[in-house]
Amino acid sequence: MENIITQLGQFVVHLISSMGYFGVFWAMAIESACIPLPSEIILPFTGYMVFTGHFQFWPAVIAATAGNLFGGLLAYFVGFWGGRPFIKKYGHYFFIKERELAWTDRLFSRHGEVTVLIGRILPVVRTFISLPAGIARMNPLKMAFYTVLGAFPWCVMLIIVGEKLGENWNTLKPLFHRLDFIVGVFILAGLFYFFTHRKRNKR
Repeated sequence: MENIITQLGQFVVHLISSMGYFGVFWAMAIESACIPLPSEIILPFTGYMVFTGHFQFWPAVIAATAGNLFGGLLAYFVGFWGGRPFIKKYGHYFFIKERELAWTDRLFSRHGEVTVLIGRILPVVRTFISLPAGIARMNPLKMAFYTVLGAFPWCVMLIIVGEKLGENWNTLKPLFHRLDFIVGVFILAGLFYFFTHRKRNKR
């Protein structure tokens, strides 16, 4: 696992170092499109580039936020156009049926704005939140607005962290990965409770 994280870090450093602001944009787009390229590496290194004078702060923030929005919209439209047919056909292999789809629809219909906003700030969740928003066919303009609203402070915070740490920008990486692990455990526990609770109700 540590080897994978190291390789991801090397990829991020190479991408941003070689492509500049476009590298930040594409790295954050990848991270936001359901591909686990950690923004906890992307953004602190971007902050380090601000520290060295290679980047300016606000253009870096804008590039990161725009990448988050672009990747989020890609995931959203994948869910919007293909997610529902896929789940209807293959969802039972993942214990997802019409009942779970209906629950997702209700969640994003009633609380979609808050769900996307909070999801954009949470580790792990932020990578995948746009896909269920698309499956539930949340209003795309609202999804985009709350994606930016949640992504912007996340980008600002971690770029500042990287800038302040300077050459030690990656010292918080182990802490972020432990946080990702904890959030992942809570998500799995929540899913387990959700599905077992559903089965009990059926009985």
